[in-house]
Amino acid sequence: MGRIDYLHDPDAPPANSVVPSVVAFVQNDAGHVLVIQRSDNGRWALPGGGHDLGESISDTVVREVREETGIDVEVVDLSGIYTDPGHVMRYDDGEVRQQFSLCFRARPIGGDLRTSSETTQVRWVPPTELPTLDVHPTMRLRIGHAMERGRSSPYIG
Repeated sequence: MGRIDYLHDPDAPPANSVVPSVVAFVQNDAGHVLVIQRSDNGRWALPGGGHDLGESISDTVVREVREETGIDVEVVDLSGIYTDPGHVMRYDDGEVRQQFSLCFRARPIGGDLRTSSETTQVRWVPPTELPTLDVHPTMRLRIGHAMERGRSSPYIG
């Protein structure tokens, strides 16, 4: 299913849903960051997805990272809460979702890189390579906050 992100765009369609979701900033011992290339829009992003009934939010992080990348993780901390009503995502099925995302920092504890139906590529990249990737501005914001998280309190906005 395709997805188009709108950020403070006056021509954006009105939201018709809100779904809590997570993204995970995962860094390995070499300092490289786990990123995916999304199959729905081709952009690079942190792995993540929607929260399911019956699971804790940290379980959502672990499940989504494993599903999208093949990597098993342990949640370390929360780096930010993102609820900008000016950021909506339109899906092919007619859903227009208002952003509600929690970004967690996590560390890898096992698994092997692999793609999924939601990813066309999965890679560990050095932080210096992140600026060269096609990353949505809202995802770039999450990455920046997660990289700074060790020196500050979580971002809430």
